Amino acid sequence: MAATRSATAIWQGNLTEGKGTVSSNSSAQLRDLPVSWSARTEDPNGLSGPEELLAAAHASCFSMALSNILFKAGFTAERLEVTALITGDKLEAGWTVISSHLTVRGRVPDADQAAFADAAEQAKDGCPISRALKGNVALSVDATLE
Repeated sequence: MAATRSATAIWQGNLTEGKGTVSSNSSAQLRDLPVSWSARTEDPNGLSGPEELLAAAHASCFSMALSNILFKAGFTAERLEVTALITGDKLEAGWTVISSHLTVRGRVPDADQAAFADAAEQAKDGCPISRALKGNVALSVDATLE
């Protein structure tokens, strides 16, 4: 059974001086989040942009995948803190997302660093957002067991 989610963006004005909002249509959690071009390429000044939303999607997807991989290996995570660092750069073709670097710190009773790092690598390669990015965006992960 396929799952479909939806969001709507509203944009007003030209690219560099315009402004917009993005809202989720699938839940009431994301409403009228302000977005701008400068938030993507300069100081965000409290606004957001697609790369930040991609980072949030990747961090949350990875954390769920890692939790599941650990559980299947006999471990239950007490806490996983995941940060996704999305990097965009101006290439010949234009602004492009070039990498997503995941950093995870976890408390997982009875797990050792090697098992945790292996599970993190599996999650980096296997979460749905990673699979969507694979081949287009460099993916990496640093995993530290507390």
